[in-house]
Amino acid sequence: MEFSSKLIEKAVGEMSQLPGIGKRTALRLVLHLLKQPKEQTGFLTQALMNMREDIKYCVNCHNISDSATCEICANKNRNHQLVCVVEDIRDVMAIENTAQFRGVYHVLGGKISPIDGIGPSQLNINSLVEKVKLGSVSEVIFALSSTMEGDTTNFYIYKQIAEVDIMISTIARGIAVGDELEYADEVTLGRSILQRVPFEKTFRSN
Repeated sequence: MEFSSKLIEKAVGEMSQLPGIGKRTALRLVLHLLKQPKEQTGFLTQALMNMREDIKYCVNCHNISDSATCEICANKNRNHQLVCVVEDIRDVMAIENTAQFRGVYHVLGGKISPIDGIGPSQLNINSLVEKVKLGSVSEVIFALSSTMEGDTTNFYIYKQIAEVDIMISTIARGIAVGDELEYADEVTLGRSILQRVPFEKTFRSN
């Protein structure tokens, strides 16, 4: 792709590094921004800078937050003994959109994936185990994607907390095997939360 301006070329190169954005889409977005008033581009730039500099991670659940404690953890009307374990913020948003879950979350920040060099120590697993062992949790719900990495992560955490006398469940397989949680429709995801099953049943039947 030939550019008549090095500034445009640089902007397109940076924009095309975003997920799902190819060079042609990046060029279209850059040219769109170029046509907008300068202050509009300034608002976008400032919003991105503020997000990058001021974003925090909740001290309780590791969810993205504007303050030390996220709004979900700070909500006294939520059931803080019911903890839903998810991979990242996108899964929190997907489950919240179903309006079927009134507990709190624990965001792992990924899944165990040896092929990608991601082990348990690189995820927020220890803080979950500590939380469970302190006795403040009555049920842990595994809501990771039904992939090999997701199942591996579920089983690893299960082994860490199995000795504690709590309910350990997983979302029902209304979510197709191999699917990412964030792409499930709200009705299916909501039902899978409500119809969750004991985690032990998912591997003892195999």
